[in-house]
Amino acid sequence: MTLTERPAIGADAALAAALLAVDPVGLGGIHLQGPAGPSRDAWLALLRRLMPAGSPWQRLPLHAGEAALLGGLDLAATLQAARPVVQPGLLARADGGTVLLTSAERTPALTASLLASVLDHGEIRLQRDGLSQRQSARWLLVALDESIPDADTTEATVPAALTERLALQLDLRTAASTDPTDDASADWTPADVTAARQRLASVQLPDDCLQALCATALVWGVPSLRAPLMAVRLARAAAALDGSAAVGQAHAEIAARLALAHRATRLPPDDAQNEAPPEDPPAPPDHPPPDDPDREPDTPSPETPRDPLQDRLVEAVRAVLPPGLLAALQAGLLTAQPASRGAGQAGAVLRNAPRGRPVGTRRGDPRRGQRLHVLDTLRAAAPWQTLRRPPGEPQRLRVRRDDFHVVRHRQHRPVTNVFVVDASGSAALHRLAEAKGAVELLLADCYVRRDRVAVLAFRGQQAEVLLPPTRSLTRARRELAALPGGGGTPLAAAIESAHALALQLRRTGDTPVLVFLTDGRANIARDGAPGRTQAQADALTQAAQLRAAGLTTLLIDTSPQPADAARAVAEGMGARYVPLPHAGAAGLSAVVRAVQPDA
Repeated sequence: MTLTERPAIGADAALAAALLAVDPVGLGGIHLQGPAGPSRDAWLALLRRLMPAGSPWQRLPLHAGEAALLGGLDLAATLQAARPVVQPGLLARADGGTVLLTSAERTPALTASLLASVLDHGEIRLQRDGLSQRQSARWLLVALDESIPDADTTEATVPAALTERLALQLDLRTAASTDPTDDASADWTPADVTAARQRLASVQLPDDCLQALCATALVWGVPSLRAPLMAVRLARAAAALDGSAAVGQAHAEIAARLALAHRATRLPPDDAQNEAPPEDPPAPPDHPPPDDPDREPDTPSPETPRDPLQDRLVEAVRAVLPPGLLAALQAGLLTAQPASRGAGQAGAVLRNAPRGRPVGTRRGDPRRGQRLHVLDTLRAAAPWQTLRRPPGEPQRLRVRRDDFHVVRHRQHRPVTNVFVVDASGSAALHRLAEAKGAVELLLADCYVRRDRVAVLAFRGQQAEVLLPPTRSLTRARRELAALPGGGGTPLAAAIESAHALALQLRRTGDTPVLVFLTDGRANIARDGAPGRTQAQADALTQAAQLRAAGLTTLLIDTSPQPADAARAVAEGMGARYVPLPHAGAAGLSAVVRAVQPDA
């Protein structure tokens, strides 16, 4: 059976493995979606069988540091040999083989940038520990993504810097046949792949195939400039695997559906026009009637010629689009690849904190309260022992103050969401119930993120802390249920009290996030006297002081329609203004989560 006769759906998993084995460096790798299980193990076993015998098979730990990935000074060998000895890193040891990135959706930004750089250059440029070397690192990257799609808007994703450099994406959860050992889709042998590798360099790419692949990427709105290049390499690998001397139409279709379909961001122009509502018929033209002999005949406008090969590639992409992606394209909801986002959120980062999570080392003086990192200190001193040791002196390690390395820590401030709830008469009439529900929902979210919530209510002539900072969901529900509504709106007193509470939280090391739920219609002045004019002026004065403190603030307008008073207060305190005249408690909770500091 030839490659062009293979079923398009059931064989795609095995086809992807075979193509990667034919051109592992040119294709970069694959974004493999799906949980650990028999399907993934079978696919990885097939890939390992098709790769060259004895090639490295390297797994990268999730939190492997820069030194472990790139390598550096071998301290023990350096001290024994009295000269710098290089220890290769994980990426250099995988040269010519396969790198498995486990839990790729949680890849740190530093690791993603290092992997992307090595994928681009095919080598490691080592400039550290007094060393200057270049090490070959040409390998195939398999990004194992175990995230759950559509489970939560905050679900982590594989960094775009990696997915852009990987030619293929395969979802083992939705494939019709994910078992690569199926006889209909997995009859390639290592000998077939070896022959295809030898044939790859001589495979010709016709100009019409090149133009059609680039045009197809443009038609489907593929944002990456690397995607057409990946499609070209896939087409040549498919032709080599099929035993052809040149890329044909079937090979171009394979490349289009494997390299371009998952990157599509819009429908082709013809489909987009069909989705658009019909326009009003044009007015009748002002020209003589059709039977006038003096009328010049109409000249038909020439149609743009369509490339049959391009049409075939466009349809090949359409045939493999998942139903959800196709629906999103038709609705115009997908415009670009979403940015990678962490699964959780945390407060501001404290650099060089005295405690927290260790994130590396730096040069420093341990006498200033920092913890000495012995290995990095010795690593810094080892290359210079030959110069520091006078002739005839015993073999003794000489360490200077410039060699001292101390541990760097990174600590996230805990987040405390302070809800300032308007419980006055107008708010009780409009949105007090929704505000209570929003606080309860967000408290449950904060329990997952280990954040705290405080509630400050204002009504009558004063503001009071209804709920001190807590993670207790039961207590929050009890206090919120007992919150009555009615009375005046002392907005100035509420802003002043929230400002004081936020400063107190900041002094204790927390990151306060102030969330005001009000219609902004103040009618009680700061001194407790009634009067709308003075109350509004006092509220703007307190808002300006809050803005000067540089706090993260959100104002949710709970009036039936967006109000100018609430917008003015939000501008005065430098807060994000969100009018939600028709949203419920879930909508308010989602908006509050959106403004919290990211990890």
